[in-house]
Amino acid sequence: MISYTLKCDNDHRFDSWFQSAEAFDRLVGAGHLTCAECGSASVSKAMMAPRVSTSEVTEVQSLQTPASDTERKLAELRRHVEENADYVGGKFAEEARSMYLGATPERAIYGEANGEEAKKLIEDGIPVAPLPFLPGRKAN
Repeated sequence: MISYTLKCDNDHRFDSWFQSAEAFDRLVGAGHLTCAECGSASVSKAMMAPRVSTSEVTEVQSLQTPASDTERKLAELRRHVEENADYVGGKFAEEARSMYLGATPERAIYGEANGEEAKKLIEDGIPVAPLPFLPGRKAN
């Protein structure tokens, strides 16, 4: 596995892991890599310093600390959803439909639905939206 710092034509930077340098080249060549922030398909490797082991201990950025403004905003959104909505897990479609039909009181919920369930909710006019993070385990 190899980690690259990538950048798009809008100068957004993000890190990603690849099986090999050749795997990175194949994905870029096929147009399968997009910017994590703006969706641009014009992605290339950013300048990176090599990682060299030394006997000195260097400060490492915590993975729980947002690395960019976008990550900070996503963390704030997740925190807001988790603090203000009930997690219903795999019963999301059932709960959303029940509230829409008036069988249960309305409240803010979030959870999981497969593609077919989500499509049916939308087709039936039930207001739902995907979250830009995986629900379930609470963020620290």
